[in-house]
Amino acid sequence: MGNYEHLLFEVKDGLAFVTVNRPEALNALNVKLLSELGDVFAQIDAEEKLRAAVLTGAGKAFVAGADIAQMRDLTTAESREMMKKGQAVMESIENIDKPVIAAINGFALGGGCELAMACDVRFASDKAKFGQPEVNLGIMPAFGGTQRLPRLVGKGMAKYLILGAEMIDAAEALRIGLVQKVFPADELLAEAEKYARLVISKSPIGLKMAKRAVNAGIHMDLVSGVAFELEAYVSTAASEDRAEGMTAFLEKRPARFVNR
Repeated sequence: MGNYEHLLFEVKDGLAFVTVNRPEALNALNVKLLSELGDVFAQIDAEEKLRAAVLTGAGKAFVAGADIAQMRDLTTAESREMMKKGQAVMESIENIDKPVIAAINGFALGGGCELAMACDVRFASDKAKFGQPEVNLGIMPAFGGTQRLPRLVGKGMAKYLILGAEMIDAAEALRIGLVQKVFPADELLAEAEKYARLVISKSPIGLKMAKRAVNAGIHMDLVSGVAFELEAYVSTAASEDRAEGMTAFLEKRPARFVNR
């Protein structure tokens, strides 16, 4: 599915594993790496045999931020283009139809925290650290951090983290709802894979439409969101998965969904 300079890519039984692989730079996001992330997730979304993805980092970082060495020398116009690219990549990861589970093995700072927030579910190592330290550098989060963080942890907590450039540990990230689970470092990938395989045992169309409904509805008022949900449900009601899932339930057997 392509050779990458800064990513490792592996497929196992319908599950994609993507590892950010610039450990010498703590997996910092440069323009090349952003492009590779956009490309690999577009391919994952397009490949019917792939049902979900696990995203992690090599070494002691998930992603320690954007590549400041590259950013320092950009013109204002070039900076704008890099931020637009980063935003587009995060949005594409968030909106692919396949579930994406982040296995946050270490530092998830700046653009790395923003990358984690673009994933559907976040599992963290007990060694992970989180933060949006951009104001320390005379800038601000711009890969979606000022928008996704308040939606995940609330406006007050988001401002607290962004304005103070506070770094928090995995336990605090769990407490505020930034991550869903915390595991010992040596169990993280196995637990992420275990959850991903639980997810891909479910109905493909059910997963797709549920994810779309959550992603769309969060930006709508309640009445509009419920209306969107109804139309998403109707898409599942006409599917073979619905017939199989309900029949299997009544027959007290595991469902055999179409694309499993």
